[in-house]
Amino acid sequence: MFITDIKRVIDQVSREKGIDAEVLITTLKEAIISAARKKIGPRADIEVHYDEKSGDVEVFHFKEVVEEVEYPDSELTLEDGYEYDPDCEIGDSLGIRIDTEEFGRIAAQSAKQVIIQKMREAERNAVYENFITKKGKILNGIVQRFDRGSVIVNLGQAEAVLRPRDQMPRENYKRGDRIRAYVLDVLEESKGAQIILSRTHPEFLVELFKTEVPEVAEGIVTLRGAARVPGLRAKVAVSSIDSDVDPVGACVGMKGNRVQSIVQELRGEKIDIVQWSPDIARFVCNALSPAEIARVIIDEDNNSMEVIVNDEYLSIAIGKGGQNVSLACEITGWHLEVTSEEEYSREVKAGYDSLMKLSNVGLSMAETLFKSGYASLLDILEAGSEDLASVMEILPEAAQAVIEEAKQILDQELLDQERLKQERKELERQKKEQELLEQEKLEQEQADEQADEQADEQADEQADEQADEQADEQADEQAEAQAEDQAAAPAEDPVDLKEAGTDDGQEEEEPEE
Repeated sequence: MFITDIKRVIDQVSREKGIDAEVLITTLKEAIISAARKKIGPRADIEVHYDEKSGDVEVFHFKEVVEEVEYPDSELTLEDGYEYDPDCEIGDSLGIRIDTEEFGRIAAQSAKQVIIQKMREAERNAVYENFITKKGKILNGIVQRFDRGSVIVNLGQAEAVLRPRDQMPRENYKRGDRIRAYVLDVLEESKGAQIILSRTHPEFLVELFKTEVPEVAEGIVTLRGAARVPGLRAKVAVSSIDSDVDPVGACVGMKGNRVQSIVQELRGEKIDIVQWSPDIARFVCNALSPAEIARVIIDEDNNSMEVIVNDEYLSIAIGKGGQNVSLACEITGWHLEVTSEEEYSREVKAGYDSLMKLSNVGLSMAETLFKSGYASLLDILEAGSEDLASVMEILPEAAQAVIEEAKQILDQELLDQERLKQERKELERQKKEQELLEQEKLEQEQADEQADEQADEQADEQADEQADEQADEQADEQAEAQAEDQAAAPAEDPVDLKEAGTDDGQEEEEPEE
């Protein structure tokens, strides 16, 4: 069978989808076998041959020659076998060439579905294989959309996700923005490869230095470690295999142009580039720059250091929100405790005073013990008698006696502290009781004042009521007296209005001259 342009289709899909041509050919063969078995039977032995040069596809159905046919889809009689091979014998397997047009519409549709499914699987696998090699690298993409706080980035062949926790603080994106991010992980899932991006990972900073600093890319300058507080501050430890190359200067660049390009990419994140050193004390001092270190006390057993700085550099060594010392701890791998010289002096004095409580320890011996790592009575208690004996240059029995004495002093101090604690509790209890009594007294006084005010108000109300009653009684008495006076007065004669009117008229009318 010759399928027109099958070779061209395979080459085009392989090129556009990034799928190996062998995978597509295998998929085509599986689809044809599936279609043939749909038509012939599930036990059919089908082989497909594909010529990569011409695109010729041949399908063969193999049947075994038997005396009696039990499974027609995989067996045939000797008489039927003679039609294909006159020299066949019982037990031979004959390959019968078949035409795919005999499969029918349903079988062809099934083959199409198998091809589509296999191509999708091959495409997903190709995407995974392509991006798994880019894990730990920086990729460029375009912001495509947003999903519940995550940014979906188009990388061309696939989509990647930039989760909220992997985004820089105060960094806003909009659709169509170009973005650079670090490939944190590539996960193989049923729906396809999931690519996780990050802009907050310390390795993103390392890869940026590899991009911007040629000496780092060439391996002359090595980045020993990186630590970040994303968007705020970062520290990078660098070293050089060439004594003529300054690793810090190479990373900073002429007039700071190299590091400034990285700072701009990180939206203004401040970057401290420090010199790595095999001497851990010097490395810690460099990591805490720009603070000046007075001294370092190393505790290798606990992988920790006590760093003493001048009083004016204490805030610088710690940094805003503890950022400087936290980043220094991260890149050095040591636990750092930063104290000022004043605080350290107080601790030293307290240690000397505690050691000198021992009966056989003077100032010189206390200094010897302190330099040997025995800074307090607790260190003496935890010490071994032989070690202590070698430091104090005494017998182990005497050293054990010193340890016992230290234990007694500590026990007594513990008892004294417990007694002081109980006394403080008793004083606090008495103080609370006194405050409670004073509160009760104050409340009683306030209650008495309220009672007096209420009594005064009641007396005023009663006085007002009595005054109102007296006024009403007086008014009633006056009204009664007026009524009695009116009743006792004599009646007046009635006036003759007519006569009075006549007289008045006559007096008014005068003769005219």
